[in-house]
Amino acid sequence: MAILVAFCSILVTILTSVYVLFKIQYRYWAKRGVPCLEPIFPFGSLRRNGKRRPIKDTLDETYREFSGKGPLAGLYFFSNAVLMVLDLDLIHNILVRDFNKFHDRGIFYNERDDPLSANLLSLEGRKWKALRSKLTPTFTSGKMKFMYPTILGVMDRFDQTLREILKTQTDVEIKELLARFTTDVIGTCAFGIECNSLKDPNTEFRKVGRTAFEKNRNGLLGRAFITQFPELSRKLGLKTTRDDVHNFFMKVVRETVEFRETNNVRRNDFMDILIQLKNGSNGSEDAKDGLGKLSLEEIAAQAFIFFLAGFETSSTNMTYSLYELAMNTEMQEKARREISDVLAKHAGEFTYDAMSEMTYIDHIITESLRKYPPASLLIRKCNCDYQIPNSDRIIEKGTRVLIPAYSIHRDPDIWPDPEVFDPERFAPEQVKERHPMAFLGFGDGPRNCIGARFGQMQSRIGLVSLLRNYRFEICDKTPTVLEYSMTTPILTPKGGLWLKVEAIEQL
Repeated sequence: MAILVAFCSILVTILTSVYVLFKIQYRYWAKRGVPCLEPIFPFGSLRRNGKRRPIKDTLDETYREFSGKGPLAGLYFFSNAVLMVLDLDLIHNILVRDFNKFHDRGIFYNERDDPLSANLLSLEGRKWKALRSKLTPTFTSGKMKFMYPTILGVMDRFDQTLREILKTQTDVEIKELLARFTTDVIGTCAFGIECNSLKDPNTEFRKVGRTAFEKNRNGLLGRAFITQFPELSRKLGLKTTRDDVHNFFMKVVRETVEFRETNNVRRNDFMDILIQLKNGSNGSEDAKDGLGKLSLEEIAAQAFIFFLAGFETSSTNMTYSLYELAMNTEMQEKARREISDVLAKHAGEFTYDAMSEMTYIDHIITESLRKYPPASLLIRKCNCDYQIPNSDRIIEKGTRVLIPAYSIHRDPDIWPDPEVFDPERFAPEQVKERHPMAFLGFGDGPRNCIGARFGQMQSRIGLVSLLRNYRFEICDKTPTVLEYSMTTPILTPKGGLWLKVEAIEQL
């Protein structure tokens, strides 16, 4: 009995101490004169009325409360104080002008125990800079033209798959089907591997892709601990990548590298560049910039993030585009007319140049990114004390800075009638009238999305090919109000998205 009483006393003391420490930390923003919604122990700003909700809702509530009242607002992720930037000029400073003071994202990675986590998205400092500069040539216009026929080939298989589906049903869950298309594209363009997920939705590549996005290794408390104590988490060997996902990608990359090196295979693709970095093809240049030769684990980490970002963001973007066109049939017909007119100028051939001339299709894709940005927030970490221009306020070293892309994209002071889907917003004359930070679909500055060109090309090919051959309408399963998944890190529709699909005579 005495032991039980002692244990209870110790537990109460620990919980009381934790509560007091949290309450002290919750005064952080008030002491610095930064407005903040009242945090709730122990979740901080992450819950309201006892309910868990998507991070975009937390950010959007804060944005709507404090936008126009100052450049900053404070939040708490558990006890961790983070800063939201509301002013577009300050956002420009952080992402572009003063990038050298905000060059890291502050995303947890553990290179020793969880090598796939140490990828271009999360790496910091000199290593990130060197790797980014080496991988950038993968996404030049020349490389895009080189990959273009390959993606068209995958699109042909997509068309065959969809036609088979339409033999037995008219309502199609389009999100999963598009994810199978982009999985096959990324597999071919990055790894030189035929994933065949269009033929078999349960192929290993597709299953691992779903697992990596939808099934977290750690629960809510585990993720909170890693976020609060990243250095301690590394020392404890904590991981964020699931073992099955890690084992699969290491196996695929190892076999791909061995095959290409043994058979002297060159494909002029993403994997080729990684293999060159593994073998130190740049010699003294690699040693000089601090990157050195890449290990097999480092190659796998970059292939892993390219695969995840490439298939999920583009498939989601196309899903939302088709959803809006199904809701706005006059826009769908306008897009189809543009496709017909441009292809007529190119003898009916869907060439790279023809794709580049389809400006209304591009506006649709960009407006979809505006209304449904895959990354609802951008994250930067302040790497030195930073004085805000024309202010006496300081952003302290180590502070994580959040840029609420979703909220900015839905701000009626920036975008009139923001809930209305209007591709004409991205006509050149309208773009010139807006602040350059009003649209953050690909981020901005030196740490913007490295694969933006590839993603746009993939979405254009998919959207043009589908609109050319099919008509899309809403059906009984199509939601009038979208709900978003809380299990994925990007803004994706909960439970997928159903549309009625009708094959039409090819234009």
